[in-house]
Amino acid sequence: MDVLMIQSFAEPGLTHFLIVSAILFSLGIMAVLSRRNTIMVLMGVELILNSANINFIAFSRFTELSLDGQMIGLFVIIIAAAEAAVALAIVLNVYNRFKTINLDEISLLKG
Repeated sequence: MDVLMIQSFAEPGLTHFLIVSAILFSLGIMAVLSRRNTIMVLMGVELILNSANINFIAFSRFTELSLDGQMIGLFVIIIAAAEAAVALAIVLNVYNRFKTINLDEISLLKG
């Protein structure tokens, strides 16, 4: 009986991956909505993209999608890397111009 209980905990199922993905997505949304620092907002966006990756790969593994979900996950990783490089360049340019990366203090971009 104990062996069956240990074995059931050894292999996570689709529900486990979806729970982890939902937690990452929630943390990403909280970071985007509550932070005023540009770097923290970008980190929140990365968490949201990673939660989508977990969903794609988990559904690919536990359904009949074969490698489609994994290929989409690979493309999301590539897009996230390009987004991080472009976003970092934008943040550095904003810092050089305004001497701050806080979103509230950058008022010239509003109007």
